[in-house]
Amino acid sequence: MAHAPSAKKHIRSDAKKQARNKARKSAIATYDKKFNALLLENKIEEATAALTVCFSALDRAAKKGVMKKPTVDRKKSRLALALNKAAK
Repeated sequence: MAHAPSAKKHIRSDAKKQARNKARKSAIATYDKKFNALLLENKIEEATAALTVCFSALDRAAKKGVMKKPTVDRKKSRLALALNKAAK
């Protein structure tokens, strides 16, 4: 256990950051599931709208440091490919 007051504060703030990051990642996973469900139902227009929401959430996650930029780019690319494949 930490002894210094500043170390104790870091432990508290790290726990808050961890909870915040977990919530953001969970929200991204939810958007991803909704998008994939719309693709399975062949609702292309609604899936396109869901994709923009998902892209926005991914970009915010990269900006905030929750996810690394290459990971976000890879996820965005795979989502766009899935949409394009379903649209054909």
